[in-house]
This record gives sequence, structure tokens and C-alpha cells, in this order.
Amino acid sequence: MVVVAHPDDAEFGCGGTVAKWTKEGREVMYLVVTNGDKGSSDPAMTSERLARVREDEQRRACHTLGVERVVFLGYPDGEVEDTRDLRRDITKEIRGWRPDIIITQNPLRTLNLFASHRDHRVTGGAVLDCVYPLARDRLSFPELLAEGLSPHKVREVYVMRFDKPDTVIDITETMDLKLKALACHVSQMSNFSQVEAWVRQRAAELGKPNGYAAAETFRVIHIPG
Repeated sequence: MVVVAHPDDAEFGCGGTVAKWTKEGREVMYLVVTNGDKGSSDPAMTSERLARVREDEQRRACHTLGVERVVFLGYPDGEVEDTRDLRRDITKEIRGWRPDIIITQNPLRTLNLFASHRDHRVTGGAVLDCVYPLARDRLSFPELLAEGLSPHKVREVYVMRFDKPDTVIDITETMDLKLKALACHVSQMSNFSQVEAWVRQRAAELGKPNGYAAAETFRVIHIPG
């Protein structure tokens, strides 16, 4: 289960890993917190139309990566707050989907402003709170119990864009799929050739210490019990 703030966040951070896992026969789903309705410099674009465009782009990217299910929570872009509603909505999907592994965003501020978008940090922090203890504890969100959503223990959390990662995944064979999925986000790619060059360079840098042509890195949290 991949939980991110915006459409395209997953493709940038873990698209190669997702493609690798789906090729191995693993089932992956996406949970996208916001509707991405602020990400445009086009003076003719409206938030309402942009939200529809970005949802369609995300669905096409998911199809490219072999992801069959994507859920949009529809929170406004740039306005994600760590509220009970957000934690309940994420917990609901965790309990409903019952994933062994969750991939999410770094909850810590870093010097990389792209990675440290406030929505990213809030989403990452909320996900960790939902994994432990909210999705696990039976008495958290009793309204979810009433819906038949029983507690669930996630086994591992993979945190993207961590300054000191401890897990490197070889995405050499799925790098082209990662880029193809990123290219689906046309509204966000004014110069895709430049984006592609940067993504390839970064993946090569992450893979080089392990002898991989391309890689994605994570800090993995193992959940006890």
C-alpha cells in the first residue's frame, strides 16, 4: 500500500519499486490524500478542472505500473492538516486493504524542499500514527468497527526520501516503467526531457554504491509484534 500526498508523488519516490513488486506478482494499491488542485501555473486552469486532470493522470500512471486500485481522499492540495478526520480516513483504508507493507513519505523536514513539501511531511507523520497505534488498536475509531473494519497490524513501513536510508532496491529493470508512469503526469511536466534526465541521474547515484544501474532508497521501519 502506497500512501502519498499528491498525484505523481509515488512515481517520483517509488515508481520503480512498485513496478518491480507488481511484476513479481505482489498486489499494490495507492492512497492519494489530496486532489492536487494547486499544481499549475497556467492562468487558464481552474482548481476544479486540475483536480479532474490529475486524477486521470494518476490512474493512467497506476495502470502503467500494474497498480489496479487507487483511492483519492480529495483533501485540498497544500492544506493537509494532521486531523482526526485524516487519521480516520487513512486508518480506514489500512484496515480495509490490510497491507503487509506501507510505503509513505518522510515526515521530517529536510534541506530538499521538493521532498519536504508540508503536505508530504504531514501525510508521512499521519501514516506512521495510523500504523501505530490507530489501525492496530480495536478501540481507536469505534465507528470503523461499526463498519466491520477490524484492527490490522502492518508489518513494515518504507519511508521514501530519507536522508540516511538503510534499504536500497535495484530498479534497473523497471526504470523505463517508472519514467513512463511519470510521463503520464502531463500537467506537471512542462519539460519532461529535463525531468527524465534528473530522475535517471538520481537513480544512478542511489544505485552506484551497490553496483546497480538504477535504484530507489528507503528507511524501513519494522513493526514489532
